[in-house]
Amino acid sequence: IMAGFGCKLLCFDPYPNAELLALGARYVSLPELLAGSHIISLHCPLTADNKHLINATSLATLMHGAMLINTGRGALVDTPALIEALKSGQLGYLGLDVYEEEAQLFFEDRSDLPLQDDVLARLLTFPNVIITAHQAFLTREALNAIASTTLSNIAAWKNGTAQNLIEG
Repeated sequence: IMAGFGCKLLCFDPYPNAELLALGARYVSLPELLAGSHIISLHCPLTADNKHLINATSLATLMHGAMLINTGRGALVDTPALIEALKSGQLGYLGLDVYEEEAQLFFEDRSDLPLQDDVLARLLTFPNVIITAHQAFLTREALNAIASTTLSNIAAWKNGTAQNLIEG
């Protein structure tokens, strides 16, 4: 999407995507991406290797005042470190569609209860922070992809070609 706004695209990914290369994206190291980006958007699954990928150390290497958007998984970022970077101005803007402790917050109506999460409460005090309730997936394209994948998995199971089965 950012290519449509004329942005230079830097990417860090262990699995380069030819479609992004066709848009003019350039794959770089994580330190190069962090230091050279005005806007950083996380779109990756959570693995043991990337938990708290964005932490106090990586935040210190950001371009001063950069924007971070996380629509991947909450635990990709160390939230207390984000707060410190926001307070210092190192991180200029923050958009979160995911939050490490979101299961206790967003999946039931708790509007009549006091907020018990002090870290989230602190994040909500910043005027340069936007937090949504894990809704980035809620697009026609994403819902079609989810339905298509689900139907493909059912067909593969029926045909005896299912993958990623858990034995036991």
